[in-house]
Amino acid sequence: MELLEGEKEVIVNYVEGILEEFDPVQENLVPILQEVQERLGYIPALAMEMIATALDLPPVDVYGPATFYNQFRLVPPGKYQFKVCMGTACYMAGGQIALDSFERRLNIKEGETTPDREFGLEHVTCVGCCTLAPVVMVGDQVEGHVTPTRVDGILLAYDAITDEKENEGDK
Repeated sequence: MELLEGEKEVIVNYVEGILEEFDPVQENLVPILQEVQERLGYIPALAMEMIATALDLPPVDVYGPATFYNQFRLVPPGKYQFKVCMGTACYMAGGQIALDSFERRLNIKEGETTPDREFGLEHVTCVGCCTLAPVVMVGDQVEGHVTPTRVDGILLAYDAITDEKENEGDK
């Protein structure tokens, strides 16, 4: 994913600060990755390159753990992150159909973020709301009984919020 204007500087500043907090040894690789994830919300390629250089490691030795552990994201999260439950109840009630609907409507695949960084899409294992299956989480809000039509309604609500904020900026 291409960096937005000003992101490179933010990444460099955060990663440089993080690297100053740790001894430059391979044993600190995962804690450094965790700290980058915590501060930036994901681990950009530029950060992995900087970490590899600082720890005197080949880039693949940083990329490997970053892609192996599920806790790490390599794509920036969206401002609005849609988490489609794929637990057994949700899957059986149409979770995959809901996920497919989000993918079509947002024009991204699961695990991706829209180019404007407004919307991100991911699946989660279970959110514990099985009676509302299939379920989608948007931030802390639970959306239940999600059908393709409900997907459109959910997205329209967030499009309206985005449009309202843009219009407020014009005043």
